[in-house]
Amino acid sequence: MAQKSASHVVVTGGAGFIGSRLSHRLLREGIRVTVIDNFDPFYDRALKLEGLAELRSTPRFQIVEADVTDLDRVLGVLRERPPVDAVIHLAAKAGVRPSIEDPVGYQQTNVVGTQVMLEVARQLNVGAFLFGSSSSVYGNRSDVPFTETDPASQPISPYAATKRAGELLGHTYHHLYGLTVHCLRFFTVYGPRQRPDLAIHKFARLMSAGQPIPMYGDGTTSRDYTYVDDIVEGVWWSLCRALDGPPEYEIFNLGGSETTSLSTLIQMVGAAIDVEPVIRRLPMQPGDVARTYADISKAERMLGYRPTTTLADGLAAFGEWYLAYTPGSVVVQAPVATT
Repeated sequence: MAQKSASHVVVTGGAGFIGSRLSHRLLREGIRVTVIDNFDPFYDRALKLEGLAELRSTPRFQIVEADVTDLDRVLGVLRERPPVDAVIHLAAKAGVRPSIEDPVGYQQTNVVGTQVMLEVARQLNVGAFLFGSSSSVYGNRSDVPFTETDPASQPISPYAATKRAGELLGHTYHHLYGLTVHCLRFFTVYGPRQRPDLAIHKFARLMSAGQPIPMYGDGTTSRDYTYVDDIVEGVWWSLCRALDGPPEYEIFNLGGSETTSLSTLIQMVGAAIDVEPVIRRLPMQPGDVARTYADISKAERMLGYRPTTTLADGLAAFGEWYLAYTPGSVVVQAPVATT
């Protein structure tokens, strides 16, 4: 098991929504965790640090402020630390719509950053590389649920294209250097401390302010919403397999394996924070897909992945956090190393 095989794991983007929860999980298993994050101002730095605040006194945990596109910097930092057993690469510019406005920036961070971290893994003789991919690689498919063997050759946003490029780079490093690579396709992750730009958080913020909810399309678009702790468990079991088995390249869907329409989601978010939503109907946006829906049978079979949190329960947990949360309310003194 990974708790026996791994003593030091690097989590890039570890100050983010998923990465911070994952860091907690790894530390509970007795693993040393080094987070590499550049604290991109896409959203509030304070929210990221709050997610790591409880870990600041843990000797086995350290945050290093660095950019994953800087090979020399990242190598220099990690060579001064204990040997790395696995890299979990979550760092990326996120979001479909922003990628349409900044395709070059997304290419630089997401593709070059993934290339750099794969090269870091190669040069440091790391045993396993887990890549945080996305359901967006499937494009605008009409046949559901999505399976890992479906073609992923027609992404419809720069963000999706960069994630597919990262998967292909991972295959190259597996083929050439024998690196174990797992590409984990996340399906619409949500939960407490999620990014403010994500739909559930954005809807809650607008409802609380008495503002209308922008609903793009007729409300029938649907997503496979996955609670963050279920995603973290999937990453954990992927790590277990990656470290305990022979070199391999695998792609896994990590989703909730059920879909919810946009109109239903809006009503459920309103119920979670006890606000009646007001809807403003708008045209569909470029880059948005009509639906996502994960076939998780492969992850169930090979990883033992079984999501347990219903959307209603997950939204209740999000609502409880959101109603109690005030930006900047937590005094954060988490150490951030510069070398």
